[in-house]
Amino acid sequence: MDLVVTYGLNFAYSTATLGLIVLGLAVVFGLLGVMNMAHGEFVMLGAYSALMVQQAGLPFVLAIPLAVIVCGALGWLMEWSVIRHLYRRPFDTFLATWGIAILMRKGVEVSFGREYQSVDQSLPGTVSLMGIDYPAYRLVLMAVIVTMFALLFVWYQRSNTGARIKAMVQNPDLAAAVGINTARLSRATFVTGVAIAGLAGVLLAPLVRVEPYMGLDYLLSSFFILVVGGLGTLEGLIIGSSIIGGADVVISAIFDKTAGYLGVLAISILFLWLRPDGIFSRR
Repeated sequence: MDLVVTYGLNFAYSTATLGLIVLGLAVVFGLLGVMNMAHGEFVMLGAYSALMVQQAGLPFVLAIPLAVIVCGALGWLMEWSVIRHLYRRPFDTFLATWGIAILMRKGVEVSFGREYQSVDQSLPGTVSLMGIDYPAYRLVLMAVIVTMFALLFVWYQRSNTGARIKAMVQNPDLAAAVGINTARLSRATFVTGVAIAGLAGVLLAPLVRVEPYMGLDYLLSSFFILVVGGLGTLEGLIIGSSIIGGADVVISAIFDKTAGYLGVLAISILFLWLRPDGIFSRR
């Protein structure tokens, strides 16, 4: 029974964290059609924001506004200087953001070095749950992610801004014709997506090794989830995270981490072949 509970909690943790990581990319790629290959680097910047706060001896919670400000400002500059000229040209955004991602990695490498670094957990220790001891920070992180998803879903479905975003996504020309400032709305959506990626980096920093190339793994995982779940829907994001996270947990437990990664890759290839639009898609 203890083993079942442990695997169940690990599955929930894996699904929640993958959903958090992919959320920013889902906003940018799913709504704007921008293939942001620098998504993982924004997660990395969030993790380094947590590291900087720790090195300064400040409370961990201050890393959240720092990451949001840094990633939001860089995202605004990136959208204003490059992305706004490339909307509706996915391959061009792919190339442009890949180049930006390389620059971001090298900039962090020059500033902090290539060695692995770690962030101390602000909530150490374990909690007794259903007969097992489970890390307290992981439980709090899962609760925070679920709450954030619920609030974002309600806001997107019921707010005026959410309605304008839906109109822009469905028909940009008509949205502009009825007075919606699509350029400003697109910029705000892009900035929100990369700021969410930075927030994900902060929250995951105490659980992972922090280094300049950490974003590459998160980028691949994010695209795997979008391939399986589909673009443009919260349901697709959750289902994709569950399938990818569950497969990784189960296969890694039976074999090893490398087998888990290969299993996830095989599932993604099968979906690209048999169901290229994913399980859910707004298109």
